[in-house]
Amino acid sequence: MKNFIQTGANISVIAAAAADAGDPVLIGSLFGVATSDAAIGETVTLVRTGVFELPKTSAQAWTVGAKIYFDGSACTTVVSTNKLIGVAVQSAADPSATGIVLLDGAAR
Repeated sequence: MKNFIQTGANISVIAAAAADAGDPVLIGSLFGVATSDAAIGETVTLVRTGVFELPKTSAQAWTVGAKIYFDGSACTTVVSTNKLIGVAVQSAADPSATGIVLLDGAAR
């Protein structure tokens, strides 16, 4: 197929903010986990699918299958204006600093 570019599971974009390897990154509606460090304006590759341990709002308990959103700094179960990024695949206690999230790669 002549117009195919890539699968999209990993995608390289220009960093809108500094990111360290393993950081959650949200650019508009595009969410992924940075594979390497990048300064603003540098190219960063984001992994858009898979299971990741990510920072979460500490004062929340998660259940398996709960929808997980990103508020710009941490994962949360609060919808509000936050972006849906996937689902919890393990329970997470209140309090806890991280949770296990399945990213589905959809841009919302």
